Amino acid sequence: MSDPRELVEDLTEDLRRWLPGQRWFAGKDRPVTGVRPLGVTELVEGDPQLLHVVVEVAQGDRREPYQLLVGRRTHPPEIASTSWIGAGGDLNAYEASGDLDLTGVLLDLMAREETVGSLVFEHEPGVELETGLRARPITSEQSNTSLVYGGQYILKLFRKLTPGKNKDLLLHRALQAVGSKHIAQPLGSITGDLGGEPTTVGMLQQFVPDAVDGWAMATTSVRDLMAAPDLHAAEVGGDFAGEAERLGRAVAEVHADLAEALGTEPADTAELDRSAKAMIARLDAVAARVPELAPHAPALRAAFETLGALPAGAIEMQYIHGDLHLGQVLRTVGGWLLIDFEGEPAAPVEERHALRSPLRDVAGMLRSFDYAAQQMLVGQPDDPALAESAREWSERNRAAFCEGYAAIAADPREQGELLRAFELDKAVYEVGYEHANRPDWLGVPLASIARITS
Repeated sequence: MSDPRELVEDLTEDLRRWLPGQRWFAGKDRPVTGVRPLGVTELVEGDPQLLHVVVEVAQGDRREPYQLLVGRRTHPPEIASTSWIGAGGDLNAYEASGDLDLTGVLLDLMAREETVGSLVFEHEPGVELETGLRARPITSEQSNTSLVYGGQYILKLFRKLTPGKNKDLLLHRALQAVGSKHIAQPLGSITGDLGGEPTTVGMLQQFVPDAVDGWAMATTSVRDLMAAPDLHAAEVGGDFAGEAERLGRAVAEVHADLAEALGTEPADTAELDRSAKAMIARLDAVAARVPELAPHAPALRAAFETLGALPAGAIEMQYIHGDLHLGQVLRTVGGWLLIDFEGEPAAPVEERHALRSPLRDVAGMLRSFDYAAQQMLVGQPDDPALAESAREWSERNRAAFCEGYAAIAADPREQGELLRAFELDKAVYEVGYEHANRPDWLGVPLASIARITS
């Protein structure tokens, strides 16, 4: 059998063509100019073979590391056509996260706490893992890949790697230590090596099979309302308001748990000034690309400048979720859970680990309620009645969320200027994203900006 690293080196040209077609690949904005193996570890020998691979992907002057599972077989399993990579030596090579017979080894290695090459497999203290379970991939994810083992465990593999301990694992461990009720229990981890620094490449958690994500619940409520536009939101679509209120409580409790576990500190005037300048810089960059944003720029700039004028100590800084929206929360029979504490995937790692105001998470969720309400209007003829129904649904559930939050912590509406600046900053980001990826959706954040600034 050929040396595993040589096999991967033979696949680099195939990988250069294959990577841009993967949902989790973050570099779709420019062509891949080269692929170089950084680390190759053989986890299963023979035929079939399983390789854990870390490659450096070059896109012009940008270099970023990605994690791959590469399978090789004489007779490959039935997997998606997008998983095929190429001919890896004497066997066919494919992306192996969908190979149920091979991926079970990842859980077994964690249960035994083994080290294979540069990979360290561990379970959390006091945890005993069942072995011999087959895995199935979750296909709906965007930036990572998750495998569900027997309806008991879920293993998240971080595709685009950043050196050091992943924030998702760090915050889950901290929340577990203080007994947070609103997370899935962390059970294990896989640590690799990136540039000589131990780096989280995988995190195992309890799987909650009865969970429904918040986006699905909210948009179902909106669809019910749109199907009966002659009724008031409180009669049809308002049935989500109770859940929105409970979600607000859950988010506030998680913020309190993070503050207890990891501490807080007041923001000084320099931090406030930096935040204001960052918002204005984002505004200028997006407005330069999106002409439709230009009419709103003066009002947006004024809102961001108020942040820099706040007195020192006006904002308490702490660890937060960092990318909170309805798709990052799960409703279970026991209540709401928050998931995916990595932060905004496109943000630099330093920014994701920085202490922030909890109101940033609140603003992200408020923006998500607007999206849930308006997504049914995208691509449809103008209908004032439906638009009014969507507005009522959004306002009702935004208010319910804030009321739930205020039952545990300070009412976010009492810091109106700060919350407004954070929400508008998020909407400006959304304008840039929609312009580049979903032009038909551009009206959603633009309408919100017009509403908030008026």
